[in-house]
Amino acid sequence: MKLLKKIILILIVFLETGNLLSNDNLFNVNNILLEKKENKSNKQLADQAIKEAFNQFLNKVLMKEDIVKLSNMNITEIKELVLYYNVSENLDLEANQINFSVTFDKNKVHNLFYDNEISYSDITDKEIFILPIILDVNEIFIFSNNYFYENWNKDENYQLIEFILPLENIEIIQKINKFRGNLFNLRLKNLFKEYSNKNLALVLIENKASNTQKIYLKAIIQDKAISKNLTFKKNNFKTENLNKKIKFEIKEELTNLIKSRNLIDIRTPSFLNVKLNLEKGNNLSALDSKIKNIDLIDNIFIQEFTNDYVKIRIKYLGKLEKIINELKKENIRLELIGDQWFIKVL
Repeated sequence: MKLLKKIILILIVFLETGNLLSNDNLFNVNNILLEKKENKSNKQLADQAIKEAFNQFLNKVLMKEDIVKLSNMNITEIKELVLYYNVSENLDLEANQINFSVTFDKNKVHNLFYDNEISYSDITDKEIFILPIILDVNEIFIFSNNYFYENWNKDENYQLIEFILPLENIEIIQKINKFRGNLFNLRLKNLFKEYSNKNLALVLIENKASNTQKIYLKAIIQDKAISKNLTFKKNNFKTENLNKKIKFEIKEELTNLIKSRNLIDIRTPSFLNVKLNLEKGNNLSALDSKIKNIDLIDNIFIQEFTNDYVKIRIKYLGKLEKIINELKKENIRLELIGDQWFIKVL
């Protein structure tokens, strides 16, 4: 009878789970603010919000070249992807705004990406520590008189990545001056010593009296060293407008680099067989409630169950290392003992 109760519990848990394990933030787009106008119906406002949310979602998860593949989708097709949306009045009555939050159906989005052979990005570490430096003819501007350092995070509306600039300090100045003849040989982990395990970037903006502006990027994204050169035509831009354009393009480039290191191919899922020992605090219900928060886990299947344990097959997307890290965040430990993976709720 005791085993029968456990079987029923397991079936209930997994039937409820099905293919919709979570409404993870990756598929949510919040704070779409639209102004209420007399000439627009509620349906028109909702359609506008859904279209805007879809554009934001694509910019959040796709590489530039893949966004183009879905640019011609009409509102009817986009609405088919919506799981639900919420509407709330803005507290500022004078603004006369409506706030929309849209959640897209993970399975339908996956099918869309699969049909179009698109990999999408699920970024867990959205921070990058960055130092932009201006290289003038005879001088280097690190903190003072450096437009990019002073304005890097100004005038931005929507940002996927959080750019963190170091506070001015003498140690960084000394290191830069030591390598001023060849800053590309400067080791980023020495420059950002306190954040050596984070995403890092050094941006060198060459300031020369020519029609071409040269930018040199040196970055470490998820422990992979990356170097890139960018060029911009000045084309009679005013200095401030040119600097804004350069700043925007560098941010876009770095964002794309981070996306590229977090790509998930829907067409190549992986499977992991784990054993859950049924003990106090380590039951199936506790595991299920936590695992639903992990979007990369696509589905879970029961292989075997007894009074003492349950064997589970986990279908997941992306790299195993990333799944392990996501499980850790939910206080779930995955451990390989011999040739068997064990899963435990902490």
